Amino acid sequence: MSIFLLDDENSFPPVEYAGREGLLAVGGDLNINRLISAYRQGIFPWYSSDCPILWWSPDPRMILLPDNFILRKSLRNTLNKNTYEVRFDTNFREVIKLCAQVKRKDQEDTWITPQMMKAYIRLHESGYCHSAEIYHQNKLVGGLYGVSLGKAFFGESMFHTMRDASKVALYYLVKKLQAWNFDFIDVQQDTQHLRSLGARPLSRNKFLTLLKESLQHPDRTGNWNDDGKGN
Repeated sequence: MSIFLLDDENSFPPVEYAGREGLLAVGGDLNINRLISAYRQGIFPWYSSDCPILWWSPDPRMILLPDNFILRKSLRNTLNKNTYEVRFDTNFREVIKLCAQVKRKDQEDTWITPQMMKAYIRLHESGYCHSAEIYHQNKLVGGLYGVSLGKAFFGESMFHTMRDASKVALYYLVKKLQAWNFDFIDVQQDTQHLRSLGARPLSRNKFLTLLKESLQHPDRTGNWNDDGKGN
């Protein structure tokens, strides 16, 4: 396995050089053009604060087809209570901050470093990165964010401080993407939690083929807020 050292150019080696776990390259920066170039090639950054920037393209790749989302009884019951309100792109900075701060089970540190936060805020301000936000009594209690290119959505992280709030965010993101005929949500890593919601692994080659087809469509940039439609 070869791991490539990136230079100042916004270019990457072919993803076929990545190891099975997916590590492809080290270094570079997180400027907007490099990030968009990475996602268009099926590559994403993921690293901790004590490491250089690491670029990944895992095999297999975990994706969620919008029509395959599993609405389980417990989540349906939560939705039926009309406890939450959903908004899009009204408070991106707070969503990414809470994704970094809210502790997860068996996780000691966050990969959402200050450098990553600044980079994805820039992506959001450029219209490529979006947040789904869940509110309870006007307080942000759950959400997620990710990158949109063509008819592909690349999920990055989610958080919740109230029961099912992150799942509700995913549910309403799925509904929006279904309405827009998006092809898939890239969820990157294989976890039992994501499988329980309908995500399934796909070989890297098949993922890249699907991605190439999705990128033939125009990017849906700009603000995704629709005046709080939802619960």
